[in-house]
Amino acid sequence: KVFFEITNMSSSQQTDPQPSLTYLRPEVAALKARLDEFIENDVLPAEEEYNELMKPRSGKDRWTMDAIPPSLSKLQQKAQHLGLWNLFLPPRLVPHLPASAKSLAPSVVLTYREYGILAESMGRSELGAMSCNCSAPDTGNMEVLLEFGTPQQKETYLIPLLQGKIRSTFLMTEPQVASSDPTNLETRLVKTSASVNGKATYVLTGQKWWSTGAMDPRCRMALVVAKMEYAPGTTTPESSSDTSNNNNKHKKHTIVLVPLPHPKVRAVRPLTVFGYDDAPFGHAEVALDNVQLTQEHLIGGEGSGFKVSQARLGPGRIHHCMRAIGMTQRCFELMLQRSVERKTFGKYLWQHGTIQADIADSFGDIQAARLLTLNCAQQMDEHGPRQARQFISSIKVQVPELCIGVIDKAVQVYGGAGVSEDFVLAKALANLRTLRIADGPDAVHRQSVAMLEMKRLYRSMFGTDPPRSKL
Repeated sequence: KVFFEITNMSSSQQTDPQPSLTYLRPEVAALKARLDEFIENDVLPAEEEYNELMKPRSGKDRWTMDAIPPSLSKLQQKAQHLGLWNLFLPPRLVPHLPASAKSLAPSVVLTYREYGILAESMGRSELGAMSCNCSAPDTGNMEVLLEFGTPQQKETYLIPLLQGKIRSTFLMTEPQVASSDPTNLETRLVKTSASVNGKATYVLTGQKWWSTGAMDPRCRMALVVAKMEYAPGTTTPESSSDTSNNNNKHKKHTIVLVPLPHPKVRAVRPLTVFGYDDAPFGHAEVALDNVQLTQEHLIGGEGSGFKVSQARLGPGRIHHCMRAIGMTQRCFELMLQRSVERKTFGKYLWQHGTIQADIADSFGDIQAARLLTLNCAQQMDEHGPRQARQFISSIKVQVPELCIGVIDKAVQVYGGAGVSEDFVLAKALANLRTLRIADGPDAVHRQSVAMLEMKRLYRSMFGTDPPRSKL
């Protein structure tokens, strides 16, 4: 039965041709042409200024407003002029823009698939997405505020983020627990009173790390994932008399918006990725010391943290993968260039069979990564992020592995220069390795894919979900 359904589906697809995964509407193709020219002629040359600006800086001097590359503001102004601003906003969220922010909508509203193609172009430089106001974690945080934020939250934080005037951070991972299992999180949001001047009050306490953007001197807000607890005399959303939380593990977390800087929020230290601190934009360990909040700081209400997080992470994983492919394509091009410049044993590098094999394998791996990701984006366009979960989890595993393999081959072709700071290769390899951990490690995503596929099989064969293993 299952085989018949699969073959029948394939036959139906063959008789109902669709545009290719790389097809772009004419207006989007024109937009991509402008973006490609902008990245090549403006963004890539600005990397040298950025690197030279950071070289003499040390310690706290790396995290000041003076450390922000002056060229970044110019790039952002030009990106807005070219219509390359806020392109990440998907069609389903554009109608949620406040009336005062309609002018900040993308010049062309893109599908997930179309944006994926443009995100690859941005990914060629670490300044690319930033120049177009399409960089993490701001994109995910803006999507959360658009979908779940209150009018006041949108006015105070969303609009300045859309304008590129401020930055933000997302605090989930914790140093003391395996945070890939969110039930382990120890940061607590305690509801301390049901009403003070008509408002509930809360206290937030905990330790977070790998908080991307928290070290940025322009960071003005944090979205924090915490476990809900209820002090005596307060109530859960489900009951006016029962002070215990319900048994649904997906309703035990809440996301709160914390204004920054805050006297009770402290950046403990900047974190490095294989020695790279990504200053002045980087990651931090953050201490939350009895942060006093009210219900105005909640995102989506008590117990909605899981739902909000999933809405945020799905599109973000597409963005990460396509940007990774963009950087990988750049590294592949560097490998090709090196192979026609250097000789060993009387032959150019490209004339050696081993290098030819690396070139061929790298070409195929990039094609595979690109098409896997665009197919995932197409599934999201057609069925929504929730129905495309196995595709999202699959690319989150496969794409970083494919890209790491390509960049590693490029490093090998460059030899000692490949692991130096003279070329982009070493930093690209370090950043790509983190992608196998960020937004959920490979093992979790593999488990998700397997469970979703088994659920699909069980429902088609038995009309029920598969039994869950008791661990």
